[in-house]
Amino acid sequence: MTDIFHALADESRRLLLDRLFEKGGQSLTDLCEGFPMSRQGVAKHLGILEKANLVSVHWQGRSKLHYLNPVPLGDIVHRWVGKFEDARIAALTDFKDQIEDNQKPKQEKRRA
Repeated sequence: MTDIFHALADESRRLLLDRLFEKGGQSLTDLCEGFPMSRQGVAKHLGILEKANLVSVHWQGRSKLHYLNPVPLGDIVHRWVGKFEDARIAALTDFKDQIEDNQKPKQEKRRA
């Protein structure tokens, strides 16, 4: 997971991922178009993203096409964000139960 966080730490790599999210199957030439960086720089960033498994490549003839691989991002969400979501949902459920208990008539509370 260290490779993933390292890859996501750079703004240029996040921009490349955004572009691949918008349109998958782009070549290096496509990704360089309008990008404020040299072709060699973009290739280096793509290599880091590939190493982190955030980008997958498929060869179509002589063209190397790049695609976003969302699976590692999903793993991060489940591992790091999910546990906080579970706690938040549990707190909201407890809060709802407390409100409902306070709204019950007094006789019902005695029976319970």
